[in-house]
Amino acid sequence: MQNFTTRPEIAGTFGVVTTTHWIASAVGMKILEQGGNAFDAAVAVGLVLQVVEPHLNGPGSDMSLIFHSASSGESRVICGQGPTPGRATIAYYRDQGLTLIPGSGLLAATVPGAFDAWMVMLRDHGTLPLRDVLEPAIYYAETGHPVLDRVCDTIEGMADFFQREWPSSYALWCTAGAGPKRGGLLKNPTLATTWDRLLTESERVAGREAQIEGARDCYYRGFIAEEIDRFFVSEELADESGARHKGLLSGDDMARWSAPQEVPESYDYHGWNVQKTGPWGQGPVLLQSLALLKGFDLDGLDPEGPEFVHLVIEAQKLAFADREIYYGDPDFVDVPLDRLLSDRYNDERRGLIKQTASLELNPGSITGFEDVRRQGLAMLAENSAVESAVYEPTMAHLATERGDTVHLDIIDRFGNIVSATPSGGWLQSSPTIPALGFCLNSRAQMMWLTPGLPNSLAPNKRPRTTLTPSIAQSENGKWLSFGTPGGDQQDQWQLAFFLRHVHQGKNLQEAIDAPMFHTSHFPSSFYPRGRVPGEIMVEKSCPHATIDELRARGHKVVVAPEWSVGRVTAASRNVDGILRAAATPRLMQAYAIGR
Repeated sequence: MQNFTTRPEIAGTFGVVTTTHWIASAVGMKILEQGGNAFDAAVAVGLVLQVVEPHLNGPGSDMSLIFHSASSGESRVICGQGPTPGRATIAYYRDQGLTLIPGSGLLAATVPGAFDAWMVMLRDHGTLPLRDVLEPAIYYAETGHPVLDRVCDTIEGMADFFQREWPSSYALWCTAGAGPKRGGLLKNPTLATTWDRLLTESERVAGREAQIEGARDCYYRGFIAEEIDRFFVSEELADESGARHKGLLSGDDMARWSAPQEVPESYDYHGWNVQKTGPWGQGPVLLQSLALLKGFDLDGLDPEGPEFVHLVIEAQKLAFADREIYYGDPDFVDVPLDRLLSDRYNDERRGLIKQTASLELNPGSITGFEDVRRQGLAMLAENSAVESAVYEPTMAHLATERGDTVHLDIIDRFGNIVSATPSGGWLQSSPTIPALGFCLNSRAQMMWLTPGLPNSLAPNKRPRTTLTPSIAQSENGKWLSFGTPGGDQQDQWQLAFFLRHVHQGKNLQEAIDAPMFHTSHFPSSFYPRGRVPGEIMVEKSCPHATIDELRARGHKVVVAPEWSVGRVTAASRNVDGILRAAATPRLMQAYAIGR
């Protein structure tokens, strides 16, 4: 990848929008300029991202969303992570000869949650009608958009498989036997027709909220749910296990679900209140990492130096070990999050951080959860022995067959804030439903087929998702919104960004542009759940002395090309009303706009 001058931080007072795709950023600003607020803009951006980055998310995707309302003064999480089908039992998957849920195909599908989460936020906090926020997505699906090289690479890499195993995907993405033309336009007329029909049916009633409710009905109880049900009943298709399987998702599963809202989990750190999702996602890992690092003096450390990188990596190893053992859907299991975030617990855990790299997966011991810890460690020893690291799939030096994620941060002139991380429904992970023009997610792959664990498969249960947006407020009233694609690396890259902003005073763009790093020490959330104990990846731009010292401390260092690790975006609002935003230069797709 070529070296280039990094972009400046963007500033304004009207609104700022930053996303992982330049077209989506422009759409978000257009909605703000038309009189919409941050909630309206976020929905429009989210729906457009499904069109312009179909290898990273789609209309059948999942999402985690956190927002702050200026009028109520409250922050809320909307969970767009749908649950497993009602027939999804461990016994069923075991009867298919499976020990892990495949990472692709129909068996990994959960109820697609992103659409309902967008609609709930639009209904309760937006101001514009559904048509205004959905029409940009229809336009780009119908008339086309400049196709990304990464989309071309993904389709070319999957073309033979599509033709052989998923003919509906081949028909949509490989027009006339070839993928999209590089530098040309990519269209999805079938999806445009789907959204047109949804609009038409929802507008049979009068009133903004009633029409949004009508759209939810169309998706989860109307023609979209019916087509999904029909496809899953009729098709038996190949997946990552090497065999063909029928899916379990049904129209009944769709009909009985709606996106819940909840109060964020939070932690106070050096004058900042950081807010994340609950333990049905990995969000509290960042909070645990902060609780561990609070006992170290990071202010005087070089943010690119070996001591800083070492401390952050070792804290994350401990926090992610707890994720593996204790996190799961709190509607099904008791997650001891209060104790995991307590000062007493983290004071004890902090003593495990030494000057050399730990090669152990070392979750904490919590009274009353001894059996959970013992069973979890036994399961991990059995199921995550393969040493095959899974990094962010869209990094330039890696293969393109695996899907990834998108992210957006929006702040409007009123002080409303939205941070959202949609993912799943990747064109390469699940066969296209031909009548709809999109495929479903494969999030169930994150659950275990070993009974009795917090993240074990069960009917109607949410997988422990990796999707983890963030917002934070400082004691002086400044607000910050940030996030990134990247699976298990999301909270790792966000943590490095946040610490550099808080401790070293780097502005948003400087904190994003600094060399990124992460570890693959713990089991991946994605099939086949591999881990490489002690391994960390750092960008080549990291100082040579830092890399040498990390190796001397026992870290297994993999050096990645410059500008290839992490895709953080961020936005902020000062008490004086000045808005700022920044977007990663990595992959040259993300964009920040402000005025």
